[in-house]
Amino acid sequence: MTEQHSAHERCDILIIGAGPAGLAAAVAAAPSGASITIVDDNPQPGGQIWRAGPQVALPALAQQHRAALARHTNIRLLPGTRVMGLGGTQPIQPGGKAPALLLEDADRGWTQHSHRIVLCTGARELLLPFPGWTLPGVTGAGALQALIKAGLDVRGQRIVIAGTGPLLLAAAATANKAGATVVRVAEQAPWSALAGFAAQLPRWPAKALQALTLLHSQLRASSHVLEVQGTKQVQTVRLRKGQHAEETMACDRVACGFGLVPNTHLGQMLGCALGGPLSGGQGLAVDAQMRTSVPGVFAAGEATGFGGSERALVQGAIAGHVAAGQVQQAQALRPQLARWEGFAQALQASFPLNEALKTLAQPGTLVCRCEDVPYAALADRDGWIDAKLHTRCGMGACQGRICGAATQHLFGWTPAPPRHLLAPARIGTLAACTPAPTSEPVTPSG
Repeated sequence: MTEQHSAHERCDILIIGAGPAGLAAAVAAAPSGASITIVDDNPQPGGQIWRAGPQVALPALAQQHRAALARHTNIRLLPGTRVMGLGGTQPIQPGGKAPALLLEDADRGWTQHSHRIVLCTGARELLLPFPGWTLPGVTGAGALQALIKAGLDVRGQRIVIAGTGPLLLAAAATANKAGATVVRVAEQAPWSALAGFAAQLPRWPAKALQALTLLHSQLRASSHVLEVQGTKQVQTVRLRKGQHAEETMACDRVACGFGLVPNTHLGQMLGCALGGPLSGGQGLAVDAQMRTSVPGVFAAGEATGFGGSERALVQGAIAGHVAAGQVQQAQALRPQLARWEGFAQALQASFPLNEALKTLAQPGTLVCRCEDVPYAALADRDGWIDAKLHTRCGMGACQGRICGAATQHLFGWTPAPPRHLLAPARIGTLAACTPAPTSEPVTPSG
């Protein structure tokens, strides 16, 4: 059996996620000579913000990082590959080694061993339930961007984008460029919050310039979705305007984004602690060198909090340097990180969610789409485990990734982290979860 198809594989540094943070970590660590493996479930590197597609012109920075991957022969990219769970019974290995992980691609499953792990698992959109949110044509704001980049034809379609944060304007720009007509951008934050955020942007000139290019004539503040109506697909959307007024608009699509939720499932499975003000305490807690609470495991990017690609790039580079034993190079990046942490703090302070969004769901509104669990079935439950036992909420295909975040916002529940597997795996993949060979990975210098 060749090394490529063995049941066990080894590397010095294993990076989970090929978005800006993951790519920066790999490029930073590469000069050390360490063997580096990057795992990502997408077919190409770049994550959400640098997602490639038929009509996508990647920014120069994304192209530079892609070119760097090709230059460094000690970096191995595994696209279309997912982390299924733990590759052994002990999350924390003796001697401070990183835990083994169980990986799966389209052809096989195997146990991946490494000396260090860098978690760059990013974030997903917070989707809050409201009447009609399960109709065909309703997506997340970021999901709309991803679909368009992948080739979805939206020419001539009328689109309403609602929720909060700069992602709404970015999604509107993507839709307009693809030939759609964005008839409304409904921002739940008030004008005062938007003005306060805009007043701080000159501290980051590139962000200020970007904001000017994204301004949209249909932007309305203090506005949020109330209901999407339609028989077999989206036909109209009802929006709140200000304190008491409403408007109903005809449209073909509705894209809602109520912020982001850090992807911490893998980190929690490994035993990493949560914390950090930039994620409301929901992200992976890291120190100044991007170390988590688990020896041998680092984290960077939006899994630790939200602050844009610039913050993710610097965090990723710090994590990569430290994982490769290059602590001095990591320390030199601290001023850059402080600059983008300031932007992240301004972003978080400007777009808190309105309490009215907790009242959108009606008794019959589905909260768990996988198992068809309505709001009424959850309202009297005592917590996440109680809800799962009585309603199967969170036990469907997405394993609580959507409804778990929604119920945390609606009811204050804390979904329990997975214990061994992140998603259903093939039998052959599970068979690869066997005792490892005795040879050790090469330890990076430092």
